[in-house]
Amino acid sequence: MTAPTARPGGETVAVVVVTYNRADLLVGMLDGLAAQTHRPDAVIVVDNASTDHTREVLDARTDLPLVVTTSETNLGGAGGFHAGVRAAYDGGWDRVWLMDDDVVPAPDCLERLLAVDEDCLIAVREDTSGALVEKAATDFDLRNPLAIRPKRAAVDTVYADRASMPELVEVHNVAFEGFMARRGVVAEIGFPDPAFFIFYDDADYAVRARHAGHRIWAVRDAVLVRQLDFDQQHDLAGWKGFYMYRNLFVVHLRHGENALVRLKPWLITLVVVLLSPVRGGRAEARNVIRAMASARGMRRLTGSARPPR
Repeated sequence: MTAPTARPGGETVAVVVVTYNRADLLVGMLDGLAAQTHRPDAVIVVDNASTDHTREVLDARTDLPLVVTTSETNLGGAGGFHAGVRAAYDGGWDRVWLMDDDVVPAPDCLERLLAVDEDCLIAVREDTSGALVEKAATDFDLRNPLAIRPKRAAVDTVYADRASMPELVEVHNVAFEGFMARRGVVAEIGFPDPAFFIFYDDADYAVRARHAGHRIWAVRDAVLVRQLDFDQQHDLAGWKGFYMYRNLFVVHLRHGENALVRLKPWLITLVVVLLSPVRGGRAEARNVIRAMASARGMRRLTGSARPPR
């Protein structure tokens, strides 16, 4: 990777893209990066051991400054973003812009973000019809032990559409779809935690940034188009349910602002087990018990995610 050279009066930007078996979606995402009015300085793609034609798609992209890493195994989104952000930091880029393979940035998306002199930013997502679907929380409550879910309000529940938003909206958590951070943030708080595998790695990172004193701003006019519908309400009895429970518990154990909030994972586990005969069944009960046991071992940040020395 060549050393970054700042444009006069500007900052260099490395885009980090994590992909897994979505070659056709990846084409559109890379087309969006190639069409940016402000050209990114590097596009670091972490291929999570894809078995489709992802390699062929990447080999054909001579129009972008690609740096491709292919993992031997699927590291999950969390492991992929950990590897990509570390590569961007080691490469010396001023800002890192995180991107999933199923979103397409509007042509001026990067330009709009770079026009905002803040350390932590997100582009604002919409679906292919133009409807606002930005799920970043405007209230992520880790204080109230009675809050069943920490996300109390989100951009798309507070605002009816993009036009009704102010230019900047402060948010409390992020998705690693359009999140941008300055190099200094990474130096201070470290890297995404690969131990999450999937789900809540981005929420954990946002809380860490906010605890370090960084505010996070959604930039209304930075448009990111999501190609797929949200499907976060997965079967909690399936394998993804384990990660959803476990990683939600980890966020509470690590960042809960009082003892009662840190006890919530135990209460949730008890309730799910007690209700399993009438909802969820034995599979969900097993998932939540395993999740609680695993979360206890993740109360501290993984060593590789800690700030660089």
